[in-house]
Amino acid sequence: METKYKYVRIQGLELAENTMYAKGVFSMCWQLVQNEIMDEEDAALFKEIDSWFAESLPWPEPCKNQEKVVCFFKTENTDEMMKMIRPALWLLERYHHPYFLVYTNTPGEIVYEDQYQVAVKVPGELIIEKLQEKWGPE
Repeated sequence: METKYKYVRIQGLELAENTMYAKGVFSMCWQLVQNEIMDEEDAALFKEIDSWFAESLPWPEPCKNQEKVVCFFKTENTDEMMKMIRPALWLLERYHHPYFLVYTNTPGEIVYEDQYQVAVKVPGELIIEKLQEKWGPE
């Protein structure tokens, strides 16, 4: 039986300072541009990608207000967006920057929704469980 997920987020290992949640694809790429890690041609490519998304998707009100939210794409409408984001993923790979596609049906408390995406309230605290010291069969 195949599970159909409602939402997907592309995120990295590092935490965003304002949300303390894993940085999203745009934040990771902008970090590479601002730290002058990307060469000029690659930075120009990413800026084109970013412009397309800025023009094609509504800017969530909670994001405009710099609220502690993270965004997920809706999988039912992501074909065109994923096609447009692939070059950004290629850039992350080119600069050896790890990222993950996180699929879920329960992203958290949705505080904004449009045709393509949702913004989810970031919980107030991180839950960090103690990791088991040894992995593998006992």
